[in-house]
Amino acid sequence: MGKHAMHISTTITPADTVLASTDTLSVCYVLCGFPVLSETFVSNEIRAMRALGHKVLPLALMPHSGACQPEDEPFRDEVVHLKSIPGAKALAMAALRPGRLAHALAFARAQKGLPVRSLMKAGAQVALAARRAGCTHIHAHFAHSAAATAIVAARLSGLPCSFIGHGYDIYGTPSDLTAKLGAVDVALATCDDMAADFRAWSPETNVQIVHCGVDPTRFQTPVNVVRNGRLLAVGRLVEQKGYEVLIEALALLAPYQRPVIDVVGGGELAQALPRLAAERGVGASINFLGPQASGFIAANGPAYLGFVAPYVICRNGDRDTGPLVIKEAMCMGLPVVASHLMGLKETVDSANGRSVPPGDAAALADALVWMTGLDEDARRALGAAGRRRAMEDHSLRGQAEGLAAAIRSVRRSARRV
Repeated sequence: MGKHAMHISTTITPADTVLASTDTLSVCYVLCGFPVLSETFVSNEIRAMRALGHKVLPLALMPHSGACQPEDEPFRDEVVHLKSIPGAKALAMAALRPGRLAHALAFARAQKGLPVRSLMKAGAQVALAARRAGCTHIHAHFAHSAAATAIVAARLSGLPCSFIGHGYDIYGTPSDLTAKLGAVDVALATCDDMAADFRAWSPETNVQIVHCGVDPTRFQTPVNVVRNGRLLAVGRLVEQKGYEVLIEALALLAPYQRPVIDVVGGGELAQALPRLAAERGVGASINFLGPQASGFIAANGPAYLGFVAPYVICRNGDRDTGPLVIKEAMCMGLPVVASHLMGLKETVDSANGRSVPPGDAAALADALVWMTGLDEDARRALGAAGRRRAMEDHSLRGQAEGLAAAIRSVRRSARRV
């Protein structure tokens, strides 16, 4: 549907009738772009929601022609693009309900991140698409334009709405966050610290936690794995991933102590990081493999000695809050060394790895020596504990069930006009 005009039923079901019908949810996902290579948590969640029997309409505010994971390619043909929804008709439909229109306009004027006129039009388009598709809830990933548009659409359609924050949208470049928290029916956080921040910023908001989950059937722990003698790090080559600290940690170690670390990912520091590693004399100890499909991680990950996540808080406040790759590593039975930061500290401890202060190169160096020095029995015990935790607390099915429960919690109490 992504390349064509939108073809959906012209019958609009009253929201109150839809909400009272069944336990099956029909959710309109409002996304800035979709599918996106580094946002597998969105596509994974949609598949998991559908596996539970729920209906999901993915709607993208902007076309995205960039790369995505191979398994996400089919989404390109079903995603509804905002430009395919008739704007004039959407605004005309919105004008039929003056009370809802005033309610939506009040939020649009209170927020400052987007022009009022364009936000109202986009919200009306999403509202039209959601109601025509029989959706019972509107849900946005990220707290920027997607969340603002979802709130306006919800107020115009009479449907409840939610958004989930991830990282840069909450801590790096927040936009009208207090207004959005106050306007949404339920705000979802990916970790305890984010939930606490949401409640501090907006005490009256219904805040719930939905962890990004992993599929344990895809990321496995082979019984007779042959180790390759190296460590693995996965993540974009950007400041918040802490690769500069990792290079400094390697430089603190004697050459015979240094592990070899394979880094998977691309990004704005793709030129600077290899240059820094060479300058610090550790270029032979860190291999930058560039971006890889998630299938590469699933196929090759179990052979590594362990996983390294030296994440930091950026100068602008941006940070990782509940990175999926940590849980994938745990599912593959890898011990993890991670910064004691946001959702990482809820996931990694002495039972399945080691937690270090963010930005502390000396502590990270000690942890690298510890990880490479583990005997195989200890390595397997830590890995098994990590897999158990990932399956119990951070499964993809659990993510979908948590989201569905959060949506159900507001369906009958959602604001109406």
